[in-house]
Amino acid sequence: QVQLVESGGGLVQPGGSLRLSCAASGRTFGTMGWFRQAPGKQREFVAGIRWSGRMKYYGDSVKGRFTISGDNAKNTALQMSSLKPEDTAVYYCAASPGNLISSTIRTTEPYDAWGRGTQVTVTS
Repeated sequence: QVQLVESGGGLVQPGGSLRLSCAASGRTFGTMGWFRQAPGKQREFVAGIRWSGRMKYYGDSVKGRFTISGDNAKNTALQMSSLKPEDTAVYYCAASPGNLISSTIRTTEPYDAWGRGTQVTVTS
């Protein structure tokens, strides 16, 4: 049974940092990613890592502030720095069996495993 478990969310002040982690069990994956969803908004791509070639991709709104990493095909982490109130959302870890590329890694459809999400709140 495939399971993704996120951890590390919480409350932080603007300009602060948080680190999210995701541990997968059940099988390995070709790509893992992070998405977020704020109230009343669509789920948004944050970052993704494709193990083949160790390619990393970022959403425009987090580029330069967030860093995705991973140590194998089952665990990934998202280091978030210079956090802004607009980063407030539920963050979801996702995994795909495929080796996703730039045009597909940012969409939700290729991912067949999702975590339950972890809340990140940025407020003063």
